[in-house]
Amino acid sequence: MVVQADVMQAKKQAERRKRINTGLMLALSVALMLVFLAPLYISFTTSLKSKPELAKNVLGLPRQLYWANYSEAMVRSNFLRSLMNSCIVTFPSVALLVVMSSMGGYAIARFGKERKAIGMMDRIYLAALMIPFQILMIPVYRLYRMLGLQNNLLGVLIMLTGNSMAYSTFLYVGFIKSVPRELEEAALVDGCGTFRAYWTIVFPLLKPITATVAALHIMWHWNDFNISMILLQRDEVRPLTVKQFYFFAEYNKDYPVAFAAAIMSMIPVMLFFSFMQKYIVSGIAAGAVKG
Repeated sequence: MVVQADVMQAKKQAERRKRINTGLMLALSVALMLVFLAPLYISFTTSLKSKPELAKNVLGLPRQLYWANYSEAMVRSNFLRSLMNSCIVTFPSVALLVVMSSMGGYAIARFGKERKAIGMMDRIYLAALMIPFQILMIPVYRLYRMLGLQNNLLGVLIMLTGNSMAYSTFLYVGFIKSVPRELEEAALVDGCGTFRAYWTIVFPLLKPITATVAALHIMWHWNDFNISMILLQRDEVRPLTVKQFYFFAEYNKDYPVAFAAAIMSMIPVMLFFSFMQKYIVSGIAAGAVKG
């Protein structure tokens, strides 16, 4: 009887600890959720306030919805033109990145051990991940100025692609190593060349990691500021991120209109990111663990 009582007491203590741990994890999750949602809340509520109301009430809900901020933001930032510029530098650069990094990742994964030059590229890509773009800003600016690629959306597209090549190739290398070689060998026996075997056999199997690379880099390229800021000096070629500067002068900062423009610029990429979200976790896990 004493033993049974001790067992029951131990079970009750274990259940009590489990409930406490569950409650703590729930409280921590809610706190983290509030921390991450706070910037969105502040941005959206600020975009719907007039300047006098914002000065009196910064964190509270707007008493009256001031939608004129959105129309003013569209006019002052030339929103449609800036939106087109963002699309031009984002989506083609990501498509080019997927094609080039997947081919580079395939070469490294399949021939890196046999050919030293290809294997060295893997180490070069890993080293490139450690170099922040701020170190390259001045050389890139001088190079683009010398080549006449300033104020050129094609130049920004090339720079965005090159700047993201190392990380995307790293993801592809890990995932391609998990693809069975027997599939390619069977295609080669049937008379298929290496290039054709890759595009017809291997690349269709890379959908999870391709979706991950596309989703992550569409978000990063869309939100890029540094590259566009130093390479695009003319107003008509600037994307949405650079146009945010238009609402901040030396002695005057129009926060409601600035946040309205920011909200509108976030909507396209947030829709795309939410649609692709289910592929991101599985793709990153497969690329990192299976490598």
